[in-house]
Amino acid sequence: MKEKKLDVNSIIGFVLIFGILLWIMYQNKPDEKAIAAEKAQKELVIKEAKAKELADKTVATATVAVAATGDSTQFAQLQKSLGNFAYSATLPSAKATYTTIENEFVKLKIANKGGYIVEATLKNFEKFRKGSHQLVELIKDNNADLNVQLLTSDNRTLNTKDLYFEPTLTKVGADQILSMKLKAGANEFLEYKYILKPNDYMVGFDIRSQGLNKVLNTAKPLDLEWNLKTFRTEKSIAYEDRYTLLNYEYGDEKFNYVGDGKDKEETPENVKFIAFKQHFFSTILLTNTPFSKSTLKSHKLVVDEKVDTTFIKQFNAKVPLAFTNGEIDYKMSWYFGPSDYKTLKAYDKNLEKIIPLGWGIFGWINKFVFIPLFGFLSSYIAYGIAIIIFTIIIKIAMSPITYKSFLSQAKMKVLRPEITELGEKFKKDPMKKQQETMKLYNKAGVNPMAGCIPALIQLPFMYASFQFFPSAFELRQKSFLWADDLSSFDQVVKLPFHVPMYGDHISLFPILAAIAIFFYMKMTSGDQQMAAPQQEGMPDMAKMMKYMIYISPIMMLIFFNSYGAGLSLYNFISNLITIGIMFVIKNYIVDSDKIHAQIQQNKLKEPKKQGKFQQKLQQVMEQAEAQKAKDKKK
Repeated sequence: MKEKKLDVNSIIGFVLIFGILLWIMYQNKPDEKAIAAEKAQKELVIKEAKAKELADKTVATATVAVAATGDSTQFAQLQKSLGNFAYSATLPSAKATYTTIENEFVKLKIANKGGYIVEATLKNFEKFRKGSHQLVELIKDNNADLNVQLLTSDNRTLNTKDLYFEPTLTKVGADQILSMKLKAGANEFLEYKYILKPNDYMVGFDIRSQGLNKVLNTAKPLDLEWNLKTFRTEKSIAYEDRYTLLNYEYGDEKFNYVGDGKDKEETPENVKFIAFKQHFFSTILLTNTPFSKSTLKSHKLVVDEKVDTTFIKQFNAKVPLAFTNGEIDYKMSWYFGPSDYKTLKAYDKNLEKIIPLGWGIFGWINKFVFIPLFGFLSSYIAYGIAIIIFTIIIKIAMSPITYKSFLSQAKMKVLRPEITELGEKFKKDPMKKQQETMKLYNKAGVNPMAGCIPALIQLPFMYASFQFFPSAFELRQKSFLWADDLSSFDQVVKLPFHVPMYGDHISLFPILAAIAIFFYMKMTSGDQQMAAPQQEGMPDMAKMMKYMIYISPIMMLIFFNSYGAGLSLYNFISNLITIGIMFVIKNYIVDSDKIHAQIQQNKLKEPKKQGKFQQKLQQVMEQAEAQKAKDKKK
């Protein structure tokens, strides 16, 4: 019996596929050595907070006293620290109170002190799991702040987050308008204006000054600083951490993100929006007047998943607010809402770019094929069933490519005896053997690359699915069979210990997908090995294939155990359908005897004209052969 061998082109395809898989899984692997540094960072944050508290205590006490009693002596002392802005301490609003504005989607709580949003709650989404009765809170418990550093004309440096604003809430139609004014006099102020419309995640946010051209030093822009520690909202910490990133648009609709890691920083110019994106929710600052310069920072907070269970990332943005005719006037907006492609795209501000759909062809497949098709299906049927039907449609559409690949393997299998014979005949002359093999392929009308090309064509669709399913907001907290959340892992067993790279639970869909991959590879490996003989100087592909049959399912079990159940379900159904398609093609469509007869007929015809690539390759081999003969004569 002749030994079965693996087609080199097929192994190249497998190497490419597993290379992509490994890159996807490992690109955001956490740094184990960072645990000690994380502890030191936390201690530093606590120390700085205590120092700030002590520094603000005197000013806060005096402000409250002035507001309550109108004591002129204390007011004079406060003027030494705050200058003209001591006026704000004389107002009744100079106290720790809040104003709430809300619509059907969001609820915002704005503090008098600092004038910024201290609570942002999404009213229609629960965190961790469906039925938790814990609403998603993007901002709460001092995890965020907004500050404008004021440089006064009398050389003081003040921070708006330490000063008191005066709130005024009005309505214009159905819109709620909250004006927060930091006053330096009756008609001199810095204003934050919040505009909340019904049924909208977008909040208008204007910053302007009036009458401060002599109070502030207008020689240089004001620095606006925005900080946010993103709360964990999903079941899987590792999964959420992987898709939590600081994104931004700059220049002429260019888009980028700050790298993922311990301390990452970017300094883009002409920034149009800054998005603190979590896995499924985002807080975005947009501006009509691009920020000329910016400093954007991202700091990874999850070092040990067993300990770091509250926050995922620390984001920081620092941008300049330029003066125009001695005053500040910026029209901006906040977005507090889901990281949902359709919702973001509806604003027509390129916000959908923050959804990681992949670059180039991968992104096109997701935008123009996966999103429209899945959106249509899921609007009529349950999400789990929609994934199954979606997968069936994709696989049927790709079946002609699968057929082409298998047909090429069948042709190569028929030619194998002759190729083996050439190998024996020119065993001592690899170059001659390769030339004769190429001639045989050309004479028989067989393209040895025909089996590899279809596999490569399918790769973009495979990679696109790796981007689509983790980003599909509509799968969040949608159940199917035993999976209570298709956007997270489908745990069926909780382990009492943690397995490195695998986790502390067992997910069932990855097991089913691994079994399907095993039988698919078992089914096709024999034909692939028979498709081409052992190549001179190449490793034993038959042995490698035997290992790959077991390595592939193991990789599926390890890497997909903590991935979303929707992606694992897609892979399971995809491989199951491929097995069915291959079975039908192999047993009912492709006839080896007919293929053999057709090849014999092709041999009687004149060989097809070689393509430019084949001609060039043939020319190179002939030159090498001539040089070899020349060297032997010397």
